[in-house]
Amino acid sequence: MRILMVAPLPFFQSRGAPFQVYHRAKALGKLGHQIDLVTYAVGEDVDLPNVQIHRALPVPFVRQVKVGPSLAKFPLDTLLFLKTVEMLLRRRYDCIHTHLEAGFFGAVLSRPFRLPHVYDMHDDLAETLASSKFTKNKALIGMMRWVVKTTLRSARVIIIVYPELQNTVDALAPGKPTVMIHNTAVTADDAVDASEQAYNTAELLALRRSLGVPERAPLLLYTGTFEPYQGLGELVRSMPAVLADYPDAHYLLVGGLPHQIAEIADLARSLGVEQSLHLPGRRSHEEMPKFMAMADILLSPRSEGTNTPLKLFSYLDAGKAILASNIHSNTQILTPDVALLVDPTSAALAEGAKTLLGDPALCERLARNAQALAEQQFSYDTFITRTSEAYHLLAPQVSAV
Repeated sequence: MRILMVAPLPFFQSRGAPFQVYHRAKALGKLGHQIDLVTYAVGEDVDLPNVQIHRALPVPFVRQVKVGPSLAKFPLDTLLFLKTVEMLLRRRYDCIHTHLEAGFFGAVLSRPFRLPHVYDMHDDLAETLASSKFTKNKALIGMMRWVVKTTLRSARVIIIVYPELQNTVDALAPGKPTVMIHNTAVTADDAVDASEQAYNTAELLALRRSLGVPERAPLLLYTGTFEPYQGLGELVRSMPAVLADYPDAHYLLVGGLPHQIAEIADLARSLGVEQSLHLPGRRSHEEMPKFMAMADILLSPRSEGTNTPLKLFSYLDAGKAILASNIHSNTQILTPDVALLVDPTSAALAEGAKTLLGDPALCERLARNAQALAEQQFSYDTFITRTSEAYHLLAPQVSAV
């Protein structure tokens, strides 16, 4: 099947939504489909089997695209829409597969081009807009709700990536076929070679030295974006209480944009914990297994939201103890059997860290259970199988177009 995939984001960058696009495209390519991926001019080229990347024209002076809604999205999406139309006029496709707000492109274009539409639903865009700092205008939020409804009703198949999204589909497009596909691919296929390197002791020690982390220091690791909803402010505020009991502990927060890193560094200095905090910035996704192998405790202190953090699947697979906030975003995947769940406050995060640092047996049990869960429910084979099932649902409709 020849698929036109449309992704309104910087591709590729090491963060959640681009990972979802990366692994969906890769899985479809492995299944033998031919994918033309249309995306922004911003991003790094990557080599994927049976996938060709086609970029929209650049927007002058736009070099980065922030996570979530932004003014830059308007010109970027306009140029992406034009590129999508150009691709549809130039080539024949069997379906159009869209992500995020490009789902509306699929709603608009699928009928005139007589193509079935597959919508990859990362989250509820209306909810994301309402919870962001971009706008509180009820009319704009209502318009986005209409966009989401129109997108869902246009789709022949909807891929959802966490359970909460089923409620949105049921409310706005009842009866539409959905396939739940957790974003597990990042934990496996691409990580195999990196994992072999990650467990090389000498290499891990060299990585610690390069980051300024003492060789035997207990290490608590966070990976991901530095957006406010990630709870990193509360995490840093928890550090003084942890260091009072475990002065040799170190925290490593991987990711963030320069201004976000500067804000976290300023907060750490104001609390007097800057010597125990390491902020190396964004690193490639190939390095993440190595960072996790080096760590003792993995952190997900998210303070709000309902979408499941992509990092959780690689955390589960890493075989390390997990400390996470007890909010729906995390608990859709994590249970007390596989992670220590605490309130998203600095005091609770501090107590949780101290509990894990002081109880190696608990850490070992949680890590063992987490890895077993990853193998049983969130394997790469399951990801491939569920992706194939979504397109099997589409296949009879394709033949009828």
